[in-house]
Amino acid sequence: SYNRGWTQEEAARRMSEACREFGFFYLVGHGVEEELRAKLYEEMRRFFALPEGTKEKYHTRTNSYNRGWTPMEEETLDPSKQTRGDTKEGYYIGREIPLEGHPMSGKPLHGPNVWPSEEELPGWKETMERYFESVSMVGHRLLRLLALSLGLAADHFDEDFSQPMLFLRLLHYSEIKSSVDEEGKGVYACGEHTDYGMITLLSTDENPGLQIKLKDGQWIDIPPRKDAFIVNLGDMLERWTNGIYRSTPHRVMNRTGAERLSVPFFFEPNFDCRVECLKCCLGDGEQPKFPPTSSGQHLLDKYRSTHADFIDPRA
Repeated sequence: SYNRGWTQEEAARRMSEACREFGFFYLVGHGVEEELRAKLYEEMRRFFALPEGTKEKYHTRTNSYNRGWTPMEEETLDPSKQTRGDTKEGYYIGREIPLEGHPMSGKPLHGPNVWPSEEELPGWKETMERYFESVSMVGHRLLRLLALSLGLAADHFDEDFSQPMLFLRLLHYSEIKSSVDEEGKGVYACGEHTDYGMITLLSTDENPGLQIKLKDGQWIDIPPRKDAFIVNLGDMLERWTNGIYRSTPHRVMNRTGAERLSVPFFFEPNFDCRVECLKCCLGDGEQPKFPPTSSGQHLLDKYRSTHADFIDPRA
């Protein structure tokens, strides 16, 4: 919504409409260069083409802060309907936090990234870091517009994002077609779920597959757009707004038999941030629909329930 000549107030109004009705919207004019996006996808293909034995060296099991490679079918986002794990593999990249000497050192989900060696994939780390920084800046601008859309000051959420949890996830979906029965049970490229945090900025290649669930239960396709991020809201924002803004269920269905690449960027509050209903989202006589929680606790609980190889640092 940055490229249509809208005033800030108009952009905030349109965002509010999209967040209330769908919980999903396209974001164009975001400032992330197409050259960088193209390079990102080129580097993703290089990594996922590596032999399984090589990728194993960068497995998330090698650390306790959820960085690195996750194998095909390691994640199951809808166990009630899926007969096998998601037909995708991934790679987690987060903020680069040293093990000591940083305000967030030692916190769960915080630590140094796991990088393929320069000998194996020269330039790979540099591309990922450039993209990570570029999308981070988009996230911070979007956060301020989000506050305005709720009738709050633009800097309302700034303190809660002073040490944000930021996760870039590279995803490679296999060519296996999704196949489900009349009850919805079967094989999914990515099972039905809502995102866990605040905002997700998703980039995808040209292949379709993403679907969202409308309020009436109908599933609709979200076509890929090369010029746009697909933005969706997560559970924490739904809790903050008492359900006014929607954390919308979505899934990926492979109908074509083609491989697919996508890149979600998860923009989440500080680990210790308290997430509770905003006063502006409570009408007269209304009560909060959700109990207060912390950002980090919520993420840890979700990761533990969906990732077979997740190492819980609290265990």
